[in-house]
Amino acid sequence: MALEGAAVAVEGGQADQRRENILLVGPSGTGKTHLAIGLGVIACGQGRKVRFFRVTELITLLLEAKEERQLLRLRQQLAKLDLLILDELGYVPASKAGAELLFDVFATAYERHSLIVTTNLPFENWTEVLGSERLTGAALDRLTHRCQILETTGESYRLQDAKRRRQNSEPRHNR
Repeated sequence: MALEGAAVAVEGGQADQRRENILLVGPSGTGKTHLAIGLGVIACGQGRKVRFFRVTELITLLLEAKEERQLLRLRQQLAKLDLLILDELGYVPASKAGAELLFDVFATAYERHSLIVTTNLPFENWTEVLGSERLTGAALDRLTHRCQILETTGESYRLQDAKRRRQNSEPRHNR
């Protein structure tokens, strides 16, 4: 039901118009990225400006832009988006500088454009990624205000697929 609500919000343009965020939380392999991409495709089909990044890629890009004195240009490009999709927050801890730049993305997006963030981490573990409790609290405050938080559950689709392929490849006499 919550997933349908997210799709309706994106299809109707409500998430963009209201500057709402969508946070997809759940174990690996439960469809968070697939859903985020699907919602992004819907938004693209409506003529909205959308970008997709794995969080580690975006942090690397931000750090490189800062080093090359191009950070302002990159921030301006990101600010022109209607929807920014950030995938896999929490798989790799960010450096202090990377966490601060990621927070800046959240702060700049706040009430200006929509974010979709996927993560397998519960909120209480976000400090492991962002480093400080103060930065984590401020990031969560901005991200979760006007946000639909959707939890995906179940066994990993990849694990289910691997089990199915293994069963189909076993000789019939072993079954």
